[in-house]
Amino acid sequence: MPLSAPAPREHIHTRRVTCEGFRRADGLWDIEGHLVDTKTYTFSNKERGDIEPGVPVHEMHIRLTIDDDFEIRAVETVTDHSPFGICSEVTPNFERLVGLKIGAGWRRAVQSRVGGIEGCTHIVELLGPVATTAFQTIWPLRAREQAQAKTGSAQNDGVDEISTKRPRLLNTCHSFREDGPKTKEFWPKFYTGD
Repeated sequence: MPLSAPAPREHIHTRRVTCEGFRRADGLWDIEGHLVDTKTYTFSNKERGDIEPGVPVHEMHIRLTIDDDFEIRAVETVTDHSPFGICSEVTPNFERLVGLKIGAGWRRAVQSRVGGIEGCTHIVELLGPVATTAFQTIWPLRAREQAQAKTGSAQNDGVDEISTKRPRLLNTCHSFREDGPKTKEFWPKFYTGD
């Protein structure tokens, strides 16, 4: 269902964020993010001159190569468009993320290594959806493959966990609250409701 009809308005700015996840032939995973900001009007930039409607004000890319444990093995960043030429000077700093694990404390760890003057606001912002894309890429596929190995069937929605360990998704959102119906359905051992 779409949003309700808006009040009369004028389109000014568009930010597009695209994230994709890939399984590599070597067993690692590439998670890529791409951010593009455009305006609907021409404006002047001291370094770039007139920036026409639809021409990116910002365009940044990042690729995290991670392992099955969500540990970052390699990072690559590119700044194609930015307001200032010096913006791309910080892209090598993102290699400081190598060795970090995507998980609890992720945003804080990112900020400590590439936040503020050590990084690029836009690439740091992109790391949020890139991290969730990593989970969406790896967990469902691994759960499906584990189910298929056990039962010979690929019937698995990626939520059900095979092990008896506390599910990582527990209490991460309303649907997966420990006293909710989905926890009772998927992980009855960890259900705390009535």
